[in-house]
Amino acid sequence: QLVESGGRSVQAGGSLRLSCAASGGSIDTYIMGWYRQAPGKQRELVATIGTFGITNYANFAKGRFAISRDNAKNTVNLQMNSLKAEDTAVYYCSAEALSAATYWGQGTQVTVSS
Repeated sequence: QLVESGGRSVQAGGSLRLSCAASGGSIDTYIMGWYRQAPGKQRELVATIGTFGITNYANFAKGRFAISRDNAKNTVNLQMNSLKAEDTAVYYCSAEALSAATYWGQGTQVTVSS
């Protein structure tokens, strides 16, 4: 089970830190990620972090967002800086297994006002 937290309303230019807590198993062997879905749009990749810490970011996230994982705490975080109105979306945590099965959290709302 994946449970996201940290989403809230913030003004443009501000920062937020999203957290994802996993339970029911270790995240050690999973590629962890963050995705987002804005109203009327498809879900899109924000960032992923592999089992050895290799990260991948969407172009819009490069330089502003940072994904990290703590396998000991079974958590994944997304630090978001210099937020823009277009970052408004529901942010979802994901865990992709070696088998390619993907698990999702319920999402956390981020609203950025300009």
